[in-house]
Amino acid sequence: MQTMPMPLDSLAGGPGALDEFRVTAPREIAEMLKRLGDGSVQLHLNAGDGSVYSTVLWTVDADRRTIAFTADPDAAALQSLLETDDAVAVGYLDNVKLQFDLNGLVLVRGARASVLNCDYPRELFRFQRRNAYRVRPILRSTPVATLRHTEIADMQLALRVLDVSIGGCAIFLPEDVPPMQPGVLLNRVRIDLDADTRFHANLRLRHVTSLGAESKGVRLGCEFANADGDALRALQRFIDQTQKRGKLLALD
Repeated sequence: MQTMPMPLDSLAGGPGALDEFRVTAPREIAEMLKRLGDGSVQLHLNAGDGSVYSTVLWTVDADRRTIAFTADPDAAALQSLLETDDAVAVGYLDNVKLQFDLNGLVLVRGARASVLNCDYPRELFRFQRRNAYRVRPILRSTPVATLRHTEIADMQLALRVLDVSIGGCAIFLPEDVPPMQPGVLLNRVRIDLDADTRFHANLRLRHVTSLGAESKGVRLGCEFANADGDALRALQRFIDQTQKRGKLLALD
C-alpha cells in the first residue's frame, strides 16, 4: 500500500474538485478515528522533507480536540516531524486510503512511554477503492517506463510496466541490468501506457521483489512522488478504461 499522501494541490483542478474526497462531518471523522485506534491501524506520518514515521493512534479526545500517537523519542524521523510545518498522516481502512493534516505536533515524554500529541483534525480525505485500483495494462501495446539508472548516469533504460495504480506502478527490471536499491528517487521517468496516456513523474522505489528464477528479473514497486494533476487525471482515466476493457474481455 502507498504510504505517501495524495497530492491535493494537483488533484484540485478547480473549485469543489476535492469535495468528493473530503470528510468534514464531525461524526464521520470521529468514527474513522475510532476505527483507526481500535484496530491499531498502522499510520504513516509524512514530514515535509520526505521522511516517514510509522506509528499507531493511541488516544482520541474529541472534547479537548486532541489526538495522540505512540512515539519513540529517539527516532530520527520523529524529529523531522516535529520540525516540519506540513506533516500529513496516511493510513488505510478496508483498502480505502485516509489522510489528514497534522497540526500542533508536540512530543510528550513520560516515565514509561512517550506520545506525540496534535490537534484533532478538522477534515479527512478519503480516497475510495477505485482510486487505489491496480490494473495490468492490456497488452495490445507495450507500456514502458523510460529512465536513467540510479547508479550509472549514462545508462538509459526502457523498462516494461507490469501494473499501475493512481499512487504508483510496478516495473520489470531484467536480471542483466545492475540492481537498484529501495529508497532511491528515480527522476523524470517517462511513463508511456498507451497513445493517450503519457506523462513524466518522479518515482520513489519502495520495494524490490523477486519474481522467480524463470522470470529472469525482479519487480520494482514504485510510488509517484510528484505526478501533476493532468497526469493523475489521465492515469485515472486509463485505470477506469482498462478495468472496463477487462470486464468486457471476460464476457467474450
